[in-house]
Amino acid sequence: MKLFVGLGNPGAQYAQNRHNIGFMALDRIAGDHGFGPWKARFQAQVAEGRLGGDKLVLLKPQTFMNLSGQAVGEAMRYLKLTPADVVVFHDELDLAPGKLRLKEGGGHAGHNGLRSIHQHIGETYGRVRLGIGHPGHKDRVAGYVLHDFAKADEEWLDDLLRGISDGADALAAGDGPRFQNAVAARTAPARNAGRDKPAEPAPAPKQAPAPPATEDTRSPLQRLADKFR
Repeated sequence: MKLFVGLGNPGAQYAQNRHNIGFMALDRIAGDHGFGPWKARFQAQVAEGRLGGDKLVLLKPQTFMNLSGQAVGEAMRYLKLTPADVVVFHDELDLAPGKLRLKEGGGHAGHNGLRSIHQHIGETYGRVRLGIGHPGHKDRVAGYVLHDFAKADEEWLDDLLRGISDGADALAAGDGPRFQNAVAARTAPARNAGRDKPAEPAPAPKQAPAPPATEDTRSPLQRLADKFR
């Protein structure tokens, strides 16, 4: 069994925030793969289902971002899981919008949701880092992550979420490379796709027409005499 955790803040006013991309990822997985309805449990919203032969629990903490670890710790202990069975989906300022990276263990890099999870289950869990870009200055970070995605972000965001859903079974099975390939197939299609066909060779230049022959007005006798000159 795996526990997939999406980080975000509860409430309609936060639903489309950049900080809530972890919730969005789990919603897409649940919707695309026919998971059961979301239910209140473990101070979170929980949905259960199967991917391949693996049972999977999806968890969206309802404690607000800064206390996410309370819900994750409670669920992990009840389900008798270890940190190695937990994968957390979260927004990542240090990745360009639409980029995704996998990480096992390590620090929280100042992310308040990860900081809380560290406090409750340690740091040896998996992460799916979802790039949202950086506003350019640390003083603008809070407003940036708590602001909705721009309309211009809709296309890459949809591609990223579709890719995550496509590869979710691989991630649940522990196959990180196959998961990343599924995401890349949506977000970075083959470079040759859509290229223009090679240009056809230019036609050979037309030859200028030969000038018309000048009419010979000499008499037969004159032409014969000219041969012997």
